[in-house]
Amino acid sequence: MTRRYWNINLKEMMKAGVHFGHGTRKWNPKMAPYISAKRKGSHITNLTRTARFLSEACNLVFDAASRRKEFLIVGTKKKAADSVARAAIKARCHYVNKKWPGGMLTNWSTTETRLRKFRDLRTKQKAGRLNRLPKRDAAMLKRQLSHLQTYLGGIKYMTRLPDIVIVVDQHEEYTALRECITLGIPTICLIDTNCDPDLADLSIPANDDAISSIRFILNKLVFAICEGRSSSIRNP
Repeated sequence: MTRRYWNINLKEMMKAGVHFGHGTRKWNPKMAPYISAKRKGSHITNLTRTARFLSEACNLVFDAASRRKEFLIVGTKKKAADSVARAAIKARCHYVNKKWPGGMLTNWSTTETRLRKFRDLRTKQKAGRLNRLPKRDAAMLKRQLSHLQTYLGGIKYMTRLPDIVIVVDQHEEYTALRECITLGIPTICLIDTNCDPDLADLSIPANDDAISSIRFILNKLVFAICEGRSSSIRNP
């Protein structure tokens, strides 16, 4: 795996609140190696370890992107949703930022069928064909299209299972994480002090509640993905 310098600054991480963990009563003992202190009833994440694992994750996604691998970014809680969509669009990744459709990956054939339906409705709408239907039929299909756009809009160009899945909140996205484990899809996961670091292939200890922290981690990963994609263009 290529080793690169990603300019991960500890002061910037502190400013983004990456180090703030959950209350000391709400923690997973497996996270002990990633915690440096307790402050005002909360755990503080060891940012030196965060920087190390984030750098490893950046190296991983850079190499994968340079080999034209496909990424899926998952973050469905309200605080993360906008950041996930922006990051994914910037790096040309697939994303899910609304409710995770159960079985989306493990029952891929059903997901493919829904995606074909979604693409077909989008094509008909763009061509103005829905407006030519009776009002009741048109209204029903437009409602279907709106529903599909909400839940599948971020994966509308996905034609196969992703090569790597980036998960923003382990607890919130547990179903997605389990599907990846079942299928053997490598995962990169933000883990707060109440998480299990053993569930993901590569865990990044970080605050998964603060928007600034989520954005900081995603920005670094997205930059690495974009650099990897540019590398693949320069060296086909």
